[in-house]
Amino acid sequence: MSLLAKAKKGNNQAFLKLLQDEKVKLYKMAYIYMRNENDALDVVQETVAKAYANIHTVKEEQYFATWLMKILINTALEMLRKNKKNLLMQEQLPERGQESSYDEKLDLLQAIEQLDEKYKTVILLKYYRDLPTKNIADLLECPEGTVKTNVHRGIQQLKKYFNRGGEFYGEQYKKDN
Repeated sequence: MSLLAKAKKGNNQAFLKLLQDEKVKLYKMAYIYMRNENDALDVVQETVAKAYANIHTVKEEQYFATWLMKILINTALEMLRKNKKNLLMQEQLPERGQESSYDEKLDLLQAIEQLDEKYKTVILLKYYRDLPTKNIADLLECPEGTVKTNVHRGIQQLKKYFNRGGEFYGEQYKKDN
């Protein structure tokens, strides 16, 4: 009997084993959305609770990770909307000798933060989670063409951001287009 089948029958140990491989990925994705440890942990906790309550809806074990990530993304977006938080990114200070790499990561994450949610989500799933377009489309329940378009548009907006020397394109971007 598979872990999923056992978990569906109420075996808590099987459910925990299913979560084991995903816990770090869940936290990282939650942190990217929430930008602080406490809120990210809240999102992960809420995601696990929702997953536990709805484990019976997963059809096949191979889709468990995708199903779980979809719950996490929806939970993070729901918390952001509910709390209307707009926190600045809080990262640890870089170690000596790591300044340029840290600055580059921080710049990229700040730029990604400025994207509309639909662009940010596909960029994060494609480049941070290394998911193929088909999996992203399944996860977001939209056509593959929409995913490709949103990735392309997200990248174009990131290019504009960096071509302007890091100027936030929010208001300026709207004036130019």
